[in-house]
Amino acid sequence: MLYYFMSIHSVCLYIFFIPLSSGEMFTSLLNVRQAISIERQLIDLLETYIEHESERLEDIKRFYAKVSDLHSEVYSGPSASMANPLVAFTLIKRLQSEWVNLVYSNEAQENTQALRSGYEEVEEEEGYFPKLEDLQGAAKGLMRLQDVYSLQVGSLVRGQFKRINNGNLIDIYSPIISIPLSGDDCFLVGKVAYEQEDYYHSVQWLEESVRLFRGAGGEWSPENEGTLEDALDHLAFSHFKTGNVSYALSLSQELLNYDPMNRRVSKNIEMYERLLVEYPPLPSAHTELKRPKTTYLRTRNTYERLCQTQGTQPRHYENPRLFCDYFTNDSPGLLLQPIRREVLSLQPYVVLYHRFISDSEAKSIQDVAQTGLRRSVVASGEKQATAEYRISKSAWLKETAHPIIGRLDQRITMLTGLNVQPPYAEYLQVVNYGIGGHYEPHFDHATSASSPLFRLNTGNRVATFMIYLSSVDAGGSTAFIHANFSVPVVENAALFWWNLHKNGQGDGDTLHAGCPVLVGDKWVANKWIHEYGQEFQRRCSPNPEE
Repeated sequence: MLYYFMSIHSVCLYIFFIPLSSGEMFTSLLNVRQAISIERQLIDLLETYIEHESERLEDIKRFYAKVSDLHSEVYSGPSASMANPLVAFTLIKRLQSEWVNLVYSNEAQENTQALRSGYEEVEEEEGYFPKLEDLQGAAKGLMRLQDVYSLQVGSLVRGQFKRINNGNLIDIYSPIISIPLSGDDCFLVGKVAYEQEDYYHSVQWLEESVRLFRGAGGEWSPENEGTLEDALDHLAFSHFKTGNVSYALSLSQELLNYDPMNRRVSKNIEMYERLLVEYPPLPSAHTELKRPKTTYLRTRNTYERLCQTQGTQPRHYENPRLFCDYFTNDSPGLLLQPIRREVLSLQPYVVLYHRFISDSEAKSIQDVAQTGLRRSVVASGEKQATAEYRISKSAWLKETAHPIIGRLDQRITMLTGLNVQPPYAEYLQVVNYGIGGHYEPHFDHATSASSPLFRLNTGNRVATFMIYLSSVDAGGSTAFIHANFSVPVVENAALFWWNLHKNGQGDGDTLHAGCPVLVGDKWVANKWIHEYGQEFQRRCSPNPEE
């Protein structure tokens, strides 16, 4: 089991001195929203460019009409008109001067250069454009959503979120506006998978790319990176790597029709034909695409099932010992305004506090955190590093960051009775998830005696208090893997659980995950509370096994 940790004492270093990676837009929906304003500026630039180019083309059309009229009305008329010195002069002038000015005009280059300069100025002023890592991260996010929620690629390409259940397509989420993907969009996703030697995904996305490119007649658009030939090339090799040699041969032969002089493709065809002779496929053989098994995530099937069911686990929630009530914790501050408590699980003990925070408070916390958001990291030995299994950005807020932080600490203390002041608890961590943002199964508490967490000299993380600062349209549940239940995002609610048993040992049933956000902008705030300082609030049990 791994433990991922952010030290209290490293907060300032983390926020101010860790350099940005080459691409981080895909790790936070906040950055994606900010990119909208960047593209609006580019649209304005393009509009100006089109206006100037339209004026230039109108001038060319006017010149064309003038010369054409002369040829149809004057030069094809009586020969006497050619004796007119004015006619002769204008003809000579056009051939010596006007045609040269038109053909060698710099206006087109000037318009293009103005567009390029404007683009570079926007890029410099904004200081952040998506990098290749962002495009690759966004593509991986789509594939992650495809896997975790068993989404059909063909439906995704049409802008829909569907999965196959018992042979039928069922809606997972119905967007208000469907955004279909192009052949080039699918090619780029498939290419990302291809370059990682992930042929399970590359086959599915490149199949869609080829279908769409074929449907467009193989026509290329200037904004595209890929072509039908590119998609056929990558798809053929992907099928070969998955064992479908016959289809790889067929696609390569189609590709050779477009590029007859391609020696590499010709050699591939020879190899495929030889393999089919040496190892002829059985007549009934069907090459089924199988998802690769994982070696690092043993709980993948349970994790994905809990993410898909999104809190609908009747066998868990029909437990008669679970209940809802209005809770005061015998705190004077809650006597007149008790909070709605929903006990979700007894082992591990997990509670959901409804309406823990107001809309305005949640918005203020998001606003304060924005400037400090950095790519979330996990423990890697004694260091910290970004990881594919945690896609988000986070910021750490001290009580001095905003008066609301202190009020939240007081509210948490009233509900739990725990001391949440540093160093007995960590600063408030605010997290914004990215495209397909998730955090795969992990423990909040340290599972190794050498964990850097113990350098704080305040013991292990005894409890977690997680606040949902936003709602999402689909996905984003918190899944408790071994306890076999998940909790959907409940806006403004807070989730609380004990990480440790009363004997100080870690509770293995608290293994949990943040499911990928399918649609929506997920914000949460985490308060991790440590053992020391809670001696009289959560006493040890006489039973050493408890």
